Amino acid sequence: MSSPRIRRLILLRHGQTEWNAGDRMQGQFDTDLSALGRTQAKEAARELSTRKPRIVISSDLRRASDTAAELATAAGVGVTLDERLRETHLGDWQGLTHTDVDDGYPGVRVAWRRDATMAPPNGESRIDVANRSRPVVDELLEQDPAEWSQAPIVLVAHGGLIAALTASLLELPVDRWSILGGLANTSWVQLGAHGDGTVVDWRLDVWNASARVASDVL
Repeated sequence: MSSPRIRRLILLRHGQTEWNAGDRMQGQFDTDLSALGRTQAKEAARELSTRKPRIVISSDLRRASDTAAELATAAGVGVTLDERLRETHLGDWQGLTHTDVDDGYPGVRVAWRRDATMAPPNGESRIDVANRSRPVVDELLEQDPAEWSQAPIVLVAHGGLIAALTASLLELPVDRWSILGGLANTSWVQLGAHGDGTVVDWRLDVWNASARVASDVL
């Protein structure tokens, strides 16, 4: 009897930016990696390249695509950019610090972190983010690259998107999406799709793994 087929998916968060270091909310603003972020990207690339990924898909925002480029170079593969993997659009909060948001919208940011259906003013909820990013994975299941069973596919994206996409794949009740905690810069999530075809059982293998212990989990 053959072993059950498992297709591994790794979701890698980008390296640190100066906005991360300053607790400033980036959303879809296109910020660059800091010097530390570039170092983190290289370290993550060295570690994940040992898994020999053959497909790397990234958000088109620079902090993600530059992180993905390090992995692609280390693994000897190309990178496909997909705007559906962009971070949550934070609407009126984009560019503000956490303190700015808490001063202007008392208690709202805490409630937003707990409730996946809430969106910042003129922004997206985590449900919205999951709905636009989930097709990236569904299309991969439909295409079913022959090498996927032998090597993981890596998506390089953003903390908010990775949490929303993971919760969607695991079919968590929406009121429990907040149980997935924050991801450190260049930490990753690994999931396994158990079964054949497009109807699979997604299981969480790893949450918030990193090439070294990180201290920037919010």
